[in-house]
Amino acid sequence: MTHEIIPNFQEDGLLPVADYSVTFAQFRNSILINGPSSNKSPYWDSEWRSFLVSNLEILVNQLWQIGPLDVFIDGSFVEDKDHPNDIDGYFVCDEKFVRNNRLSRDLNLLDEHKIWTWDPGSRRPYRGYPKKQLPMWHQYRVELYPHFSGLMSGNRSHPPLLSSNDALANSR
Repeated sequence: MTHEIIPNFQEDGLLPVADYSVTFAQFRNSILINGPSSNKSPYWDSEWRSFLVSNLEILVNQLWQIGPLDVFIDGSFVEDKDHPNDIDGYFVCDEKFVRNNRLSRDLNLLDEHKIWTWDPGSRRPYRGYPKKQLPMWHQYRVELYPHFSGLMSGNRSHPPLLSSNDALANSR
């Protein structure tokens, strides 16, 4: 089931289960940035959420320069949470580009901070957080993981937001 826009949160604070194909402009004008249309918390942090989406857009544009087309956003950012800590997600790619390290190498040629790695040894602590974080999280507060057939990635317990190259191309 695919929707053109992102609907209101359900009573449990989650989006209805579906994939939502949106442009970055639609993303910025959605409930995920502006908050619920009713019962909006006075603490809803639209400015922070917009900052996270701007960082996400930087990383997604880097991905599109090397090929992956579909990016799924999940986790607390797609929930009725006033101030999510970050954006979590994954992108669909070819297994061979992950296995031969070409993916991270090509992405790091595009990113001035060289944050594209999923090596557990690259994780560093962050004050107040029990979990060590990847370099991309420290720089952008976004974590995107590669996904291909046979690899578990992403958090499918939350409905993902689907961003495709064709849909988001209109916002560039």
